Amino acid sequence: MKQPQTPKAEQTRQLIVARAAELFNQKGFAGTSYQDLMAATGVTKGCLYGHFGSKEELAVVAFEYAAQLLIDRVGAAMAPYEHAGQRLRALLQFYRTYLAHPVLAGGCPLLNTAVEADDNQPALHQRVILVLDRLHKGVRKLLELGQAQGVFNPAANASALATFFIATVEGAILLGKAYNQEQPLHTVLDQLERFLQQELGPF
Repeated sequence: MKQPQTPKAEQTRQLIVARAAELFNQKGFAGTSYQDLMAATGVTKGCLYGHFGSKEELAVVAFEYAAQLLIDRVGAAMAPYEHAGQRLRALLQFYRTYLAHPVLAGGCPLLNTAVEADDNQPALHQRVILVLDRLHKGVRKLLELGQAQGVFNPAANASALATFFIATVEGAILLGKAYNQEQPLHTVLDQLERFLQQELGPF
């Protein structure tokens, strides 16, 4: 039976996860060595193994940490508003500033991990799917809230629009990151907002 960790050990574990999350997000799983992890966290290889049985295990926990940062930031952006239209505008604004204020250095952890883990890291890939499902559910519930409030078109397909929203936003981040410019991101998000206005009605 695994013994509970001491407060100091738990603090060390949290530090490892936070710094590893940023490192993996910048360099990728394959590009991150144990030497990189040791340098970033300030702990020995033995300490890393003491907390995580493998680099793969650490990468999964680090991704979950990064994904939770993203989900928390999205939630915080919408939290001040009860009106679904205001929440949707706040969500779009969150992504408009995403390149300048990412949740982690290196860009979107969801996008980065999805691309790298698609074929060769099944455990990471499965975590990506779970996070995508959570984001999809969150957007869908937001659109359904707007329909219940009488703000959004009740005939709109909330599930399909949530899928389109996530795919478009992630693609916009990819373009902005590739060109290292905010303009492609803003152009795509402007088009997304126009499309949503057509499907949902003014908000």
